[in-house]
Amino acid sequence: MPEGPSIVILKEEVAQFSGQKIISVSGSSSADIQRLDNQTIKDFKTWGKHFLICLEDFTVKIHLLMFGTYRINERKTLTPRLSLTFKNGELNFYTCSVKILEGDLNDYYNWNEDVMNENWDAKKAKQSLEKIPDEMICDALLDQNIFSGVGNIIKNEVLYRCKIHPESRVGKIPLEDLSRIISECSVYSFEFLYWKKKSELKKHWLAHTKKTCLRCNLPFHKKHTGKKKRRSFFCTNCQKLEV
Repeated sequence: MPEGPSIVILKEEVAQFSGQKIISVSGSSSADIQRLDNQTIKDFKTWGKHFLICLEDFTVKIHLLMFGTYRINERKTLTPRLSLTFKNGELNFYTCSVKILEGDLNDYYNWNEDVMNENWDAKKAKQSLEKIPDEMICDALLDQNIFSGVGNIIKNEVLYRCKIHPESRVGKIPLEDLSRIISECSVYSFEFLYWKKKSELKKHWLAHTKKTCLRCNLPFHKKHTGKKKRRSFFCTNCQKLEV
């Protein structure tokens, strides 16, 4: 599943179509995509893992889910879920969710929940975590209403940096460590963006998919943790379990 930084890259790549009129629309989506025909793109935005195509009175929300992809000025053999053609190019989305959001986009999104948004509010994230003291931190970090844009890679890397076991209970984590985790979610997301643009993201992974802890030279544990049962990679020697 693409994480927040990858969707920011998508927004940057399609900036060429901002202000342009859509001259044809097609795709297999069940949404009323024909409404986009002859519409002019007002803006492109992101909220976490959501890519937003802003039009006059409505917005198209694209979620790439687990295996979604896109192509700019080219196509795959697969039928697009949504295809937009412009005078000087085209934009195609595959294996994704397409939904129409009516009216003001601000009615749908709290921009201060997005770890890469200029309005990101770390204090609000802390307040949200205080309300779920019994949740495992591995689940809390993947809660898109607290850390919009954070996915499994960022979760694993942040917890390794902060030396916290993924099955630690939120309410048991020392305040100093919890504050660092919150901060690192945003910091690492921007580093993720920088490395991905340079096509060297995996080179910088310290925990995700790794087999050995670089700090302890001991085998990593791989486990599907929490309610979400997402893969966690962690060291039981240096990542403290707070329960």
